[in-house]
Amino acid sequence: MERELLALQVIPGKVLRISTVDGRADTFVEDAGDAPDGIVVDSHTAYWTTMGEPLTDPGTSGEEGQDYSRRNGGVQAVDLDGGLRRDVVPPGAITTGKQLTSDGAGTLYWGDREGHRVSRVRVDGGGPTDLVVNPAEDGIMAECVGVAVDPDRGFLYWTQKGPAKGGRGRILRAGLEIPPGGTAANRSDIEVLWDGLPEPIDLHLDGDRLYWTDRGAPPSGNTLNRAPVPEPGARGRSPEILADGFAEAIGLAVDGEAGIAYVSDLGGHLRAVPLPDGPAAGRQPYEVVDVPFPLTGLCLLPEGS
Repeated sequence: MERELLALQVIPGKVLRISTVDGRADTFVEDAGDAPDGIVVDSHTAYWTTMGEPLTDPGTSGEEGQDYSRRNGGVQAVDLDGGLRRDVVPPGAITTGKQLTSDGAGTLYWGDREGHRVSRVRVDGGGPTDLVVNPAEDGIMAECVGVAVDPDRGFLYWTQKGPAKGGRGRILRAGLEIPPGGTAANRSDIEVLWDGLPEPIDLHLDGDRLYWTDRGAPPSGNTLNRAPVPEPGARGRSPEILADGFAEAIGLAVDGEAGIAYVSDLGGHLRAVPLPDGPAAGRQPYEVVDVPFPLTGLCLLPEGS
């Protein structure tokens, strides 16, 4: 059965609608704002974050020359059947919007990289809340990127990638609600599930497994990984590498029923990775589409959308 994906083209900012069958890529939103990064669909509406317009050092090139520390990121939305783009969180309300996810019941969660936090808001823009706030003085080690939520068990997961290609990345977990008497900045329930990872980026929770992309140095970086979700208080097992060789792996969407994970990267590639225990087991990873611009966030469209 044909499934479609929404993928973010970061420069220039667009939302693409991509067929997983023939790789047809159509522009769904022509102007998605400055540097879109994370995307999710909740109740027939697409939502995405923007990193904002960077400060660029004219003496450098590529991502190393871009500074996203200005507070000009936001969260935008558009209905799947069309309509005008609108702000859920207006530009300037967050610093650098990264991966975006939903609890499926009207609440959005995202990582704010240079803002050193994980936050949430209702889809109508109400109830903005910081759930995790890391010390700014911790610098790049405190930057939050990928997010996943498990509303049934009440858990929030996120990545802190650490330095580029630095081998100091972490995946953490805490409750979806701040413990009584605590604050987003002094939570007592944060668990470090994995550390020493190359550079973990986006997350996807599927059943009892956590999947993530990693844009760090090979052989463990520029990979798609998964591992069982550890029990409360336990550390995560060594991850299983499902695919490698990406060009700075970023976006991730897992179709558990079809047994395929989709990964987008900054090289403009979108690859399908058949899962070893799914219906497509035994098939090699294959390219769905290749575009001449970097790709960031990725999500599956609901069937029939």
